[in-house]
Amino acid sequence: MARSLNVTKAEPFNLVEHLHRQRDFSSRTFGPGERTAGVLDHIRKELAEIEATPQDLTEWVDVVLLALDGAWRSGHTPEEIVQAIADKQARNEARQWPDWRTVEPGKAIEHVRKGGS
Repeated sequence: MARSLNVTKAEPFNLVEHLHRQRDFSSRTFGPGERTAGVLDHIRKELAEIEATPQDLTEWVDVVLLALDGAWRSGHTPEEIVQAIADKQARNEARQWPDWRTVEPGKAIEHVRKGGS
């Protein structure tokens, strides 16, 4: 039976622990190895489902889980993945961004590029 967590402020979610659990499940269920083409194919299918029902949280979470699956399958440890998430968020927060009101709706908002960063 699948184990679900009741995440509360008293019991914070441990992403490293989750990634170890996900890696074990995914290896047993979908086999070992990178499986990059298969993971990307699945992500594309989930993106189409998000386009059809953008309010469906489960579809967004499917993409998150598939991305995490692809990250460990490409050779990274759960600890490295969590550190990369934290580092990328800090990098994004340090970047300069255009005023969102000046960007055409439906288009990506990209950071201001200075010297190829």
